[in-house]
Amino acid sequence: MTPLLSLSLTRTPTPSVRFFVALEGRTLDMPVVGARTIDLRDSFQETRGARRHEAIDILAPRGTPVVAADEGKIEKLFTSKQGGLTAYQFDRDDTHAFYYAHLDRYADGLTEGSYLRRGDPIGYVGTTGNAPPDTPHLHFAIFELGPEKRWWEGKSINPYPFLMKVK
Repeated sequence: MTPLLSLSLTRTPTPSVRFFVALEGRTLDMPVVGARTIDLRDSFQETRGARRHEAIDILAPRGTPVVAADEGKIEKLFTSKQGGLTAYQFDRDDTHAFYYAHLDRYADGLTEGSYLRRGDPIGYVGTTGNAPPDTPHLHFAIFELGPEKRWWEGKSINPYPFLMKVK
């Protein structure tokens, strides 16, 4: 953490550093119950077909609870061809979005506009969308939002370094 405190104001911080500073030193909670940092693999830069992955996949048995990694509002519940059953959660400052994809189902009572605390249920690990049917996982991504606050746009930020700080 010391290097973050000595940032030069003449240098443009990387997206990860800007994200960390924007979260005022907060870390994220693990978004899959029971997942361990030792089992995570950084797949952010990998290519998937013609595009970059820009997320981390957290493998877990189908039906494992998916919980809020940080506090904030559910901005959009959506079903897409790629991500299947998804949820977009904005952080408390509406500057970043957390994207939870390939859910098997949503948590009971989850609606757009729900304000979640860390660890509140979002849904359950699944294989909806383009996920391989024999590999249930949570596709977890972070986006820095632009001034328009569009949940479908944003600058991708690698979640791996933030999840590695989870105790």
